[in-house]
Formats: sequence, structure tokens, C-alpha cells
Amino acid sequence: MGEVPVKVTDACTGCGVCVDACPFGAIDMVNDKAVINEACRACGQCIDACPVGAIVMSEAEAVDLSDYRGVMVYAEQRGGRVHRVSYELLGKAQELAAQLSEPVYAVIVGSGVGAGAEELVRRGADKVFLYDDPALADFRDDPYTDLLAQCCKEEKPSIFLIGATSLGRSLGPRVSAKLRTGLTADCTYLDIDPETRLLRQTRPAYGGNIMATIITPNGRPQMATVRYKMFPEAVKVDPPKGSVVEKTVDVSKVRDRVKVL
Repeated sequence: MGEVPVKVTDACTGCGVCVDACPFGAIDMVNDKAVINEACRACGQCIDACPVGAIVMSEAEAVDLSDYRGVMVYAEQRGGRVHRVSYELLGKAQELAAQLSEPVYAVIVGSGVGAGAEELVRRGADKVFLYDDPALADFRDDPYTDLLAQCCKEEKPSIFLIGATSLGRSLGPRVSAKLRTGLTADCTYLDIDPETRLLRQTRPAYGGNIMATIITPNGRPQMATVRYKMFPEAVKVDPPKGSVVEKTVDVSKVRDRVKVL
């Protein structure tokens, strides 16, 4: 669990007003002092309720945006076969990367997925990061989330795209939470703002009655899940110029709360 952003300072008098104000039961009284537990949702109710101003919201650590470069696609696979939405995202990634003059990356996780990685190179990826291990044959949220987050921390893409499939809708929010960045779900259109160079993420809102365009100005990577069959697939390039980068997988260090029998 990540660090709770709400903090109780030494000014706390132990009055207990915040305990009653919290709608999530996220405040305990310990030795006559308020303590924020992991149920906190950072709603701010306790901050407003505290009569002595002893509860504060910690400032988010500033992200150096210049460290992030490249458009990355999560290449979802089933039984070693890359899902076609991944090729669609790869094609869109090439378009976005061309506007930014940045490279195109893909990341694939599984067992026996080397051929899938090579196909991504043939379709124009500059680098494909490969996590291949027998323990990753069956999809589980924990290890896949941790490895994707690890890849983003190491490679620092400015944009990370995931297909809005059943697996992608599970992975996307988990990865964004680990990276402490934003996520726009179920996008139907993506483009780059020519002035700010930010990713404009467009998705239906209010039951599809309007289209909302969302940006992530301060978090990196800019993350979006994208619906299937929104874009044309990336075409094969001849000769391919990219490469496959094999990543080390230490299964003993990867979190996994599910065991496949």
C-alpha cells in the first residue's frame, strides 16, 4: 500500500473530531493522538473538520517531465498470440511519436512470447521489452502489474497505452496507481496538442452524450486505455529496424497473491 498523503502534525490535541468526520473510518486514536490508517481516500473531510488545523495534505512530489520520452504500448497476449488491439495501439503510437520526435516502445509479458515480441518489431516498434518466464504463462494482476510498473520506472515513457480489454481494464488502474499518475479509461481518440505537446485523450462521458478530452499535465507517463477497433493496425516494415530487449524476471521478488493449481 502506498504512503497515505494526509498527515497529522504535532498540533493535534486528541479531541477526536476528525474521527467522527471521516466517512471511511480511516482515523484511529492512538495515545490520545489521531493516526491516519490505510483506509484513507484523501477526501479532505478531516482537514476541514479539525478545529486546530493539525491535519494537512502532503504535497505531491514534483515530476521532472524532461526525464520522460517515448510512446509505449502494452502488448497484450493470450497463449502467446498478441491481441490485435495491441497492433492498433502500436500504429497509433507511431503516429503520436512522429509528432513528438520520440521513439516507439512495446512491452510484452508472458511465457514463450518471443515470437510475439519479434512481430512487434516487424510492425515498427523501436524497442520491445520482453518479460518471458514460465511463471508468467497465466495472467494474474499482481505480477503483470508489478512488471509493467517496473518497466515504466526503468524506461520512463512519456505515454503508455493499454487496450481497453477485460485484462487491460484490470491492469491499467493498478499500474497507474503504482506509478502515481493519471489514467483516462476507454478512450476512442488520441492526439497531441501541438503547443503543449501533451497527449489529448478523448472518451465518451455522461452516457455517451458528450465527448470529453482529458490531459495529464503533471503526471508521467500519461496513461490511457483505448477501445478495440478504434485505429488501423500498424503495418509491417521492411526491413525492421527495432530490437527486442530481454528483461530479467526474478519471480521470487514479484508479488503474487494468486496461485494457479
